[in-house]
Amino acid sequence: MKSPAEPATLTSSSFEELVREMIVRLGEDPQREGLVRTPARVQQAFEFLTRGYREDPQTMLKGALFTVTYDEMVIVKDVEMFSLCEHHMLPFFGKVHVAYLPGDRIIGLSKIPRIVDLFARRLQVQERITEQVADALMKLLEPRGVLVLAEARHLCMAMRGVEKQHSATATRALRGVYAHDAMARQEVLAMVREK
Repeated sequence: MKSPAEPATLTSSSFEELVREMIVRLGEDPQREGLVRTPARVQQAFEFLTRGYREDPQTMLKGALFTVTYDEMVIVKDVEMFSLCEHHMLPFFGKVHVAYLPGDRIIGLSKIPRIVDLFARRLQVQERITEQVADALMKLLEPRGVLVLAEARHLCMAMRGVEKQHSATATRALRGVYAHDAMARQEVLAMVREK
């Protein structure tokens, strides 16, 4: 699994200066009452929204892998995902469904949403998040198969450009048995559709 380059470290004051300059270039007064604290707020928001750069899946899973004899599918549906489009830095959000067929180990269920968050909290494209979640689970769990399905709405399409507010994008990543066994794949997809 290829990890992105570490982002340059910005001090709070330099990040705030960048935001203040952006406000000026947009034609606003950064000293206006409603905007005085905006640079600090934006800096805090971006630290939170990109915290995935400072997290590591292997470290996160330490102590949450368990050796068991279980040979049926595990599926975690409707994991909420929020990310920032790397092209426009506008949000995209939706749900991720993750299924895996264990080998010798299972993972604590709460760790699956944490892995989704780890990759979503970066400047991203939906296709990459889907692949990264699948690859991380394959590497860390060594299961017989992983299927990740992501469905999201992109504000870069809804608010600008084609302005299609109700369109959604679906991506999937198939690993192991799910990549070559259509019946196993269909079983997961049928369970995802169940409410």
